[in-house]
Amino acid sequence: MMTKRGGVIVQNHPSSPCVLICSATGGSGSDDTLVIGLAADSGCGKSTFMRRLTSVFGGGAGPPKGGNPDSNTLISDTTTVICLDDYHALDRTGRKEKGVTALDPRANDFDLMYEQVKALKEGKAVEKPIYNHITGHLDPPELIVPPKILVIEGLHPMFDPRVRDLLDFSIYLDISNDVKFAWKIQRDMAERGHSLESIKASIEARKPDFDAYIDPQKQYADAVIEVLLTQLIPDDNEGKVLRVKLIMKEGVKYFKPVYLFDEGSTISWVPCGRKLTCSYPGINFFYSPDTYFGHEVSVLEMDGQFDRLNELIYVESHLSNLSTKFYGEITQQMLKHSDFPGSNNGTGLFQTIIGLKIRDLLEQIVATKTGAPLEAAKA
Repeated sequence: MMTKRGGVIVQNHPSSPCVLICSATGGSGSDDTLVIGLAADSGCGKSTFMRRLTSVFGGGAGPPKGGNPDSNTLISDTTTVICLDDYHALDRTGRKEKGVTALDPRANDFDLMYEQVKALKEGKAVEKPIYNHITGHLDPPELIVPPKILVIEGLHPMFDPRVRDLLDFSIYLDISNDVKFAWKIQRDMAERGHSLESIKASIEARKPDFDAYIDPQKQYADAVIEVLLTQLIPDDNEGKVLRVKLIMKEGVKYFKPVYLFDEGSTISWVPCGRKLTCSYPGINFFYSPDTYFGHEVSVLEMDGQFDRLNELIYVESHLSNLSTKFYGEITQQMLKHSDFPGSNNGTGLFQTIIGLKIRDLLEQIVATKTGAPLEAAKA
């Protein structure tokens, strides 16, 4: 028998339908669910990050089998990714009538978000709403069972302190305004025929709410991937060559920041030469300790892009605390998804590194709970 309380399905009997569904879809049905929060503005690469993350654990990710074809949820053998747009309290028409954007907290049901994320973390299935991005309406809910790793991605994973306290690890994708503008011009002018004026207007319309409700969440993140215009090309504003920073908070349980050459030192490295092919404008790496919103952090930066992705192993061999299981695993992952956006620059590299860190986080938590010895120290 199973009962439902506020969208949370309580499993009362081992032979209940929910338990059968849990077993069929890989749900853990226990309190071992690791909860990851990924925050970013729309169009900032969350979906690509999710594909890289699920690939680290193996198995393809897809929508719930036999469910709503317009579901935003992605399920693999180990992970379930929930889009927080599903917790919109207002549909597209309702937001228009009230004059609010989806970024405004008033357009979202944080109470339900908290209740359901908490339930999944505790091993309870939930009936989660579905926001239909095609129609702009809220569809009937879908059954979500507790996975090994639950990722909540969207605009507000760290906005509500109750939800924030449920997160085992949090990431913020911080795309600078200059890069956002360059990307939007490339997409909307070239592919959709929009005018420069309309693109500027759409960006400016979102900016006040973004600055008020989304951007402040990065202060709570355990890792921030910051994407900026390159400094290698004077006055560049095209956004084709990028400078990317991986900002890693110190002192986070089960998480050791990656470092270049010598932990805690300040390092500037130009690896181009005999072992790394670099066409103009080249590649620069930088590593240093720093502070970020009052927190001690380590910062790893890459400016430029790879010409030959297989040569990434040369860079990988100079990085430590990568949480890889074998020499060259990062290079292997990057080559596996060479067609993904950002695979030739720091966005793909740092997303892959964080994916491996999340895998390591899960393994350490499970080992701690079971008392099992952890594997030998990783690279």
